[in-house]
Amino acid sequence: MDTEAQSTERDRSSRPAVSADPSPEAPDTDGPEGRSRFALVAWITDRIPGGRFSLTLLICLLFLLLLNAFMAQPFQIPSGSMENGLRIGDRVLVNKLAYRFGARPQRGDVVVFDGTGYFGDADYIKRVVGVGGDHVVCCDKEGRIEVNGRSVDESTFLYPGDSPSTVDFDVVVPDGMLFVLGDHRSHSSDSRDHLGSPGGGMIPVDDVIGRADWIVWPFAHLTRLDRPSVYARVPAAEGAHG
Repeated sequence: MDTEAQSTERDRSSRPAVSADPSPEAPDTDGPEGRSRFALVAWITDRIPGGRFSLTLLICLLFLLLLNAFMAQPFQIPSGSMENGLRIGDRVLVNKLAYRFGARPQRGDVVVFDGTGYFGDADYIKRVVGVGGDHVVCCDKEGRIEVNGRSVDESTFLYPGDSPSTVDFDVVVPDGMLFVLGDHRSHSSDSRDHLGSPGGGMIPVDDVIGRADWIVWPFAHLTRLDRPSVYARVPAAEGAHG
């Protein structure tokens, strides 16, 4: 059925009736529910100093708090352990939903984690080099780190002049744990330095706060932090699924 309003035929010989009120009042289309909402907003703004402006600020603040708690959170880089990619004072936006729905950290991801009980009572940012089941060794004949028998060329993100490691290690990462390193190896306290600590230098996946996806400040450093393609060529650990 056509729902468009239909024009009606009228007697052209008759004059149209003249309304006593040339500008009739428009009907109230809001209804009682709409009036109730308006009254509630008016009641709230009347009781808040600053009125509508303060109410708008409070709503924005609540939104930011929810965003910070459940979705994304900015972190400031406090040291040079991830140079040159992340510089002191840079602010990164951490995706807190990256590993919430069954996804797991992958080799090459830059992650922020709670190091309490493993690295120290603080949050840290490092690059994932090994995941559960991986066999991570330093170093091959050319001084490169090996993961599951595959040498990894880290030259695209390793700090210029640094070697992949001055510390030899040969570890198998337990399930549910991560082996993490800083990109500025000579200025990074990471899994290599805690091999004898509780957890053997590994970080529990459950302590990962999120994945650093963007440098957002200063604006001149605005960059998306992509996973290096070199890790895509690393074979899966023996017995690993997917």
